[in-house]
Amino acid sequence: MTKERVLTGITTTGTPHLGNYVGAIRPAIEASRSDSVDSFLFLADYHALIKCQDPDLVRQSSKEIAATWLALGLDPQETVFYRQSDIPEITELTWVLNCNAAKGLMNRAHAYKAAVQSNEEAGDDPDFAVTMGLFSYPVLMAADILMFKAHKIPVGKDQIQHVEMARDIAQRFNHNFADVFTLPEAVVGDDVAVLQGLDGRKMSKSYNNTIPLFDTEKKLRKAINKIKTNLLEPGEPKDADDSTVFQLWSAFANPEEIQRMRDEFANGIAWGEAKKQLFELINGELSDARVRYLELMDDPAYIESVLMKGAERAREHSTALMQKVREAVGIGAIR
Repeated sequence: MTKERVLTGITTTGTPHLGNYVGAIRPAIEASRSDSVDSFLFLADYHALIKCQDPDLVRQSSKEIAATWLALGLDPQETVFYRQSDIPEITELTWVLNCNAAKGLMNRAHAYKAAVQSNEEAGDDPDFAVTMGLFSYPVLMAADILMFKAHKIPVGKDQIQHVEMARDIAQRFNHNFADVFTLPEAVVGDDVAVLQGLDGRKMSKSYNNTIPLFDTEKKLRKAINKIKTNLLEPGEPKDADDSTVFQLWSAFANPEEIQRMRDEFANGIAWGEAKKQLFELINGELSDARVRYLELMDDPAYIESVLMKGAERAREHSTALMQKVREAVGIGAIR
């Protein structure tokens, strides 16, 4: 049976939170256990440089993200788990793809257009503070994807465009030179949960409303207690579908428990009690992984060894593909 190759990258610019866990980490780890999936997962540290000029933050985030995935059960024997910057062929391929990517295509990239619009609204030069990293990062993303002949790329709706760009660049290369690249397909899971944060908006670092994944029990309880609720008293019926507490509950509970809590809301459960039960539910799912995470954070040499082995496995693919690319464009030994 031919396995479907699935590739996912995580930018190393922050500390993983509950929204990352429910929306990306948990489903990706579950998918990696499937016999029909060939899973590639990487730390996108080159991508981090586009927005983050704090080297200590990039280093710390790389360590935290690697420890998080391993603590939550990612099997590095079953998944090719690597750091982007350990694969030199990715930057080499990025240049070749840059030479095949239309500037007009990059002009239409959402992140670049948003930066230009923001500058124009502020009365600045349209390209003020726009680096070539920001402008051409869809090409780096294309190299990430095309290097490993990935079929499916799980993304949020805001990233579909970048997968389509990778596909366009690959088609252009294949047409001009040789049929080297597999054409990727974006996969947006309709059932992927988008968690609300403490203020009811989407849980996001940019809104500063996140609940960290592996804080202490005390800090987790404190964060859950800070979730915004209305002023309804105990005994007054509450609308479960308009509640961040209930939405978080639904992301962690089984169907029977979801229905039980919905009934509790209709019967007027007190907010304090609902939050107490929510803490116990989330803490119950994460407590073992938290212990493992703290062990891993104290053992950076082990994390590094896992990533080095992953890089070896990844480079078996990248060196072979890059050789085909060089042959196709006419770079290499004179014969």
